Amino acid sequence: MRAITVTKPASLDALTVRELPAPTPAQGEILVQWRASSLNYHDYLVANGSLPVVDGRIPLSDGAGDVIALGEGVTKWKVGDKVMSTFFPKWVDGKVNKAKTIGLGGDTVDGCAADKSCVAQDAVTAIPEAYSYAEAATLPCAALTAWRALMVEGGLQAGDSVLVEGSGGMSVFALQFAKAAGAYVYATTSNDDKIDQLKKLGADTVINYKTDPKWGATINKLSGGGVDHVLDVGGNTTLGHSIDAARVGGHISLIGILGGFTAEIMLPKLFGKQMRMTGISVGSAEMQDAMVRAINIAGIRPVIDRSFSLEELGAAFRYQETGQHFGKIVIEY
Repeated sequence: MRAITVTKPASLDALTVRELPAPTPAQGEILVQWRASSLNYHDYLVANGSLPVVDGRIPLSDGAGDVIALGEGVTKWKVGDKVMSTFFPKWVDGKVNKAKTIGLGGDTVDGCAADKSCVAQDAVTAIPEAYSYAEAATLPCAALTAWRALMVEGGLQAGDSVLVEGSGGMSVFALQFAKAAGAYVYATTSNDDKIDQLKKLGADTVINYKTDPKWGATINKLSGGGVDHVLDVGGNTTLGHSIDAARVGGHISLIGILGGFTAEIMLPKLFGKQMRMTGISVGSAEMQDAMVRAINIAGIRPVIDRSFSLEELGAAFRYQETGQHFGKIVIEY
């Protein structure tokens, strides 16, 4: 089978196509023929060496495909079922703990940048009805992160206000989920060309953060005292603005590190607004199933910017680097 591996010293130029033996499912495992994957910022950090992994690691956490063989004792799936990966294969349900976050695909264990792989029967969920493999492959990281931030941790209600930052995959999904739930959505972008795209998806107010250096305060004013939910993706470059934008008693989901691994915040603002901040790292299979049920009812479809072949993975990451994409970048096998 074909597989892409990260070869040390890791870089986008060192992603290597290899022919490896096809695996055989052990007890409790299924063999999945992957048909598509999608790129996340975490995958980019693995591929370029910012997150060190063992030599020869197969990257990419997200995948969608077909069950083609069953190990002994598998009862949850049958051959021919269409499934998608989970970001944390051991986090099936319940509250998160350390043990449930072990075995992250494409990082501490091999991921989906391969024709086939064996996974535990609980490490996948069904894909949404009428979804293509490429569409389904966009969901396990970006969409589930947005779902958990708004629905699980945020408790989003119809009539609430939401701020999404940028037009990457997670932010676009958050916009779609929020509008489907009846929320008012503020969005930010640095590109005037993307303003219309965000509005077509339902964004009610869009701010260009390049031309408005105090965009957080602007959103606070426009919203009449701050928004209920903020999905922060930039860390140090956005968190101060996110706090400014949030209402007293609001909720900020800390999701991204696009602006670096550390952030400075004004603690008095945090105290004064008595807000809640939650670190979000994707979610469980149980949450993913709930998200899929909502997608099926609401008819939400992912926004796919561009598709690349498996052999073009390095070029796909180069395109991701530019920040020009709107929505998700997918890999089709």
